[in-house]
Amino acid sequence: MNRRPSPRRGFDTVEFETRTAVAQGMMNRFALGAMLLSTEAEVRYYSGFHTPFWQSPTRPWFLLIPLQGKPIAIIPEIGAACMAATWIDDIRTWPAPQPDDDGVTLLAEALNEVAGADGKIGSPMGHETHVRMPAADFDRLRAQVGVDRFVDATGIVRAQRMVKSEAEIEKIAHVCAIASDSFEALPGFVQIGDTERQAFAKMRIDLLQRGVDDVPYLVGGSGLGGIASIIEQPSNRVLGSGEAMMLDTGAVFDGYFCDFDRNYALGDVSDDMRRAYDAVYAATEAGIAAAVPGARSTDLFQAMADVLAANGSSEGDIGRLGHGLGMQLTEWPSHTRFDKTVLDVGMVVTIEPGMCFGDGRTMVHEENVVIRENGAELLTRRAPAEMPVID
Repeated sequence: MNRRPSPRRGFDTVEFETRTAVAQGMMNRFALGAMLLSTEAEVRYYSGFHTPFWQSPTRPWFLLIPLQGKPIAIIPEIGAACMAATWIDDIRTWPAPQPDDDGVTLLAEALNEVAGADGKIGSPMGHETHVRMPAADFDRLRAQVGVDRFVDATGIVRAQRMVKSEAEIEKIAHVCAIASDSFEALPGFVQIGDTERQAFAKMRIDLLQRGVDDVPYLVGGSGLGGIASIIEQPSNRVLGSGEAMMLDTGAVFDGYFCDFDRNYALGDVSDDMRRAYDAVYAATEAGIAAAVPGARSTDLFQAMADVLAANGSSEGDIGRLGHGLGMQLTEWPSHTRFDKTVLDVGMVVTIEPGMCFGDGRTMVHEENVVIRENGAELLTRRAPAEMPVID
């Protein structure tokens, strides 16, 4: 198969300079002397430090954003060469793991140097964030630096990461296009009689052969009349005629995700499946139409929920009908009744209505879009208007 031409990997230094300068402007408005980052996405966003070594929970990693100047990395020695390949040049290391003092003293000294003796230190503490270091070490850090100096900086990181640059959007569009190719080809390499594991493995292999870097998320399933759960691992059950199958993939290119699904009928399409497919398709259309600059996440939710309700579905307990997308499979905002986030140009979101039908069956449909001046632009290729069939 022919691979799609790939966008250039990484970013120009100016991308990181701009991100840092914007963060520092917000830090100044909130009177912060420094910002402490410890998770993979935040460290990578401001530094370009990109490694699968984050899969190991043994060592903590830290990045400090000062009020002026370039970020400072406080990291285990094992990562020094990798960090030195980024635009960061102030790299302070220790020989981790060192459980008695795993970078805590080094980090405390850097914070006091950057923020001064009493400057406020921001760190993401809100919803969809976490501090990636042992809780006991975080307590020790605050004891050394000053407990009252730490404040929530979720708003700074959230505001920046929700709005993507064109270079980020290009990477997301690329992986969406590859996954769209694979979904469209799937009826040619998956067949009735395969097990779910075989079918999902075939798609994972196909995605890798087409040029994605990884497929860390591939869930779904199959069942007579529809599927019961949308987040399960594939099983050894054999795909049978008269069933439905759904695959939802989060494939990655250069650290950026796609996240969307496709539904297939295996042999005959039941009336219930067809009606459910038509309903979620129509709800997706409504969500895409509502995704315009100035709309709120709750407006997208309501547009989709109204269509689903008109087709006999209750809200259920999924909790939301889409979310942000980028360096992580799910990001801010959430399309819910309560999320008032205003959509802005450059935001990448999923449109993801789901409904229950029949005897506990579920149908979910998902597309990825970027918000443009004149509305939503599809990054995925739109699913077929009629449920595709695998014979």
